[in-house]
Amino acid sequence: MFAIVRIKGFQFFAKVGERLTVPKLDMAPDTAATFDDVIFLKTDNKTVIGNPKVGGASVDVKILSHNRAPKVTTFKFIRRKKYRRLQGHKQPLTQLEVTKINYRPLE
Repeated sequence: MFAIVRIKGFQFFAKVGERLTVPKLDMAPDTAATFDDVIFLKTDNKTVIGNPKVGGASVDVKILSHNRAPKVTTFKFIRRKKYRRLQGHKQPLTQLEVTKINYRPLE
């Protein structure tokens, strides 16, 4: 069973036991969270496509840690004008582990 879930505007492929790296969430490590914005769900014998969401579906996750992505450096340069700008950025991220995918169809 797997699902495609929307977290903070991005779509992620979620399978039980897998780890996801998502944009930073304002939750403490070692806590549980539930995301119910599931847009696609595949069970053993059924495929459900959301319009826009799959009713009765949710993904339970455990927040593992908060960290930062590798540094991205931007450099601006205009020759013969003594213009140089160097800037770096590290994106804050959250590491999640998918613990359970729930689906109870709405009749």
